[in-house]
Amino acid sequence: MKRGVVFGVVLFVAAWIGLKFVPVPEALLRRATESLEFVDRNGETLREARVEERFRREAGEIPQIVIQAAMAAEDKRFYSHSGVDWLAAGRAAWSSVRAGRKTSGASTITQQLIKLSVPRERTWGTKFVEMATALRLEQLWTKQEILAAYLNRLDFGNVNYGVAVAANYYFGKPLSDLSDAEAALLMGLPLNPSRLNPHTNMAGAKRRQETVLRRMRENSWLSAEQFERAMVEPIHLQAARRIFHAPHFVELVMNEVAGRKQEGVVRTTLDLDLNRVIERSVAERLAKLRGQNVRDAAVVVLDNRTGGVLGLVGSGDYFAPGSGQVNGATQPRSAGSTIKPVTYLLAMERGDTAATIVADVPTEFPTATGPYRPENFHRHCEGPVRYREALACSLNIPAVRVLQSLGGAGPLLRRLQAWGVTTLPRVAEEYGLGLTIGNAEVRLVELTNVFATLARMGRWLPVRLRADDELRMSNDARGPTVPRELCWIVADILADNAARSGAFGANSALRFDFPVACKTGTSTDFRDNWAMGFTPEFTVGVWVGNFDGTPMREVSGVSGAGPILHDVMIDLHRRFGTTWFERPAGIVEREVHPLTGKLLAAPRADSVREKFLETQLPAMESAGDYDAQGRVKLGAEFAEWAASADNQIGTRVAVAGSGGLHLVSPTPGSTFVIDPDVPSSSLVPLVVSGAGDLVWKSPTLSVREVGGKFFAEAVEGEHRLTVLDVASGETLETWIRVKAL
Repeated sequence: MKRGVVFGVVLFVAAWIGLKFVPVPEALLRRATESLEFVDRNGETLREARVEERFRREAGEIPQIVIQAAMAAEDKRFYSHSGVDWLAAGRAAWSSVRAGRKTSGASTITQQLIKLSVPRERTWGTKFVEMATALRLEQLWTKQEILAAYLNRLDFGNVNYGVAVAANYYFGKPLSDLSDAEAALLMGLPLNPSRLNPHTNMAGAKRRQETVLRRMRENSWLSAEQFERAMVEPIHLQAARRIFHAPHFVELVMNEVAGRKQEGVVRTTLDLDLNRVIERSVAERLAKLRGQNVRDAAVVVLDNRTGGVLGLVGSGDYFAPGSGQVNGATQPRSAGSTIKPVTYLLAMERGDTAATIVADVPTEFPTATGPYRPENFHRHCEGPVRYREALACSLNIPAVRVLQSLGGAGPLLRRLQAWGVTTLPRVAEEYGLGLTIGNAEVRLVELTNVFATLARMGRWLPVRLRADDELRMSNDARGPTVPRELCWIVADILADNAARSGAFGANSALRFDFPVACKTGTSTDFRDNWAMGFTPEFTVGVWVGNFDGTPMREVSGVSGAGPILHDVMIDLHRRFGTTWFERPAGIVEREVHPLTGKLLAAPRADSVREKFLETQLPAMESAGDYDAQGRVKLGAEFAEWAASADNQIGTRVAVAGSGGLHLVSPTPGSTFVIDPDVPSSSLVPLVVSGAGDLVWKSPTLSVREVGGKFFAEAVEGEHRLTVLDVASGETLETWIRVKAL
């Protein structure tokens, strides 16, 4: 027993002596930042932080009521511990172990001072370093000196650093004149200065103030009478007097520079005049859409040359209660159809062209969770369509078919991730073919940069907020090598107002008197809509919807986000001028048949002119493309569509073998994923059309019939299946790949 006591004493003394070798951060030996001003790219002030000498307070100049409010808010045993509150730390550690996660930090004021001076990644190692440094600091400084340094460095929101400057800003008073209620409100703000901003969230600031007051009463720092009076005292704030422009953008910049040594002027990439135009457009357009349950919008404008943010508006009104401070530019939302251009670009990279024909017909796609049957936004199918029409008119079924032909969601997922989309953490099979039509979430700022990458002809750059970062643009370019000619063709399609007029009309918000590549998107139930547009110089991204996820009433991308895109792009063109992309040397134009996408041997009245990569021309038409009456022969997959009211070209086409056996699913090469949490994923639907009595067989899979429908019981591996039409003797064969999660 005695040995244990002696050992403990020796260990304690060794640790205490060892503290003398713990360095005090150099930042603590310097004064806090003198001042910080955020300006736009032209030098106009966006916001400023003034930590003037007249607002500094030395150890003996801070009133007792402010000190007590600070201790109540953060560290009630400040005067009784030596830098670490072991009781609070032990309680926090036990709570975290029981919860299986970190529930509270239990940092003392001394530890928080260390954290303010030297921001580090939050790890257990960091925690131990800060504890050791706090213990050492308390050996060197008095409690009053630590308190003064802490209170002079705290962030009280609205770029107020230091308790005295905050008192002046919020109440127009010196610290000595603060009431108990005002001191408690002030010292509650550093917990979360943005969320508890009393100018925009007085209710939240008051709740925090009441917590601080109750703790002050519990510690006998307020009498019962003082407590009751403070709880009911009305708070009178000074009107916000500082310059406060582009608030969502400035907050992003502040987060980026947090922890760095910053003094003087931070020059940003923003153009304040442009941002004011965006703010007006958003306010005016939202006012017009209010009756259709539209409350929120966000806009991002990028300088394609550098990746710099020229404009960023995160909501309709930053000071609006509730959602005003939500930054829509960074919130993940359903992408709708906005990423279809990347799908078609990938298909062109493997050899397809803008004239490649894709079947826009009712289609059931096999997936790991059962059949997937997408529909076009207008609930109709167009039959054989060229890629140009399918992309320009944003048809869903063709986009899903194209993605399936690429082998599934994998290539699209990898490209989006390579181009900076950070909201897609799951494996490709979990997104499935719906990835191309919006079953995943993206951030507006990242999606806008995807389109900026297209505008750079495949060259990705990071989004930049500070002007000095724009100088490093050549060093940060990365991503897959994409033929610029194919990016040019995609841009040409997106700028083709005639090609999209069948879906959006000739005079939609996407029509300009100068070339602009545009793409819209609308998510399920009208919860989100998007409009993206770019020229060689600028990319504009717009999101419109409701932050709480409630649906709008029949508001699509072209009617909701489109008009804002139009306003902003018109202003960019007027103020700075816009151009169009020079046609690459390898691009040629040829006449093709509108229903086959093939080159014509001789001119026709109904031919269309299309642009191609010179080394990637489509095949020449042949006699086999037509029947005896000169009609275009279509495959059996067009049979259902050809017999429907959607077929508006019946006399021009003939469906080959429409009376025979036709495989619907699984198409050859389809991949199925067995998910143990989804029982239906163990069954592969087997579907054919144009047959009666069927017999399905597989050498490696069991096949069973349930309610007149056939299913194969999925097993990992590659499997072949055949189906026999007993009446005709016709057989078809397919193969699938099965994986397990």
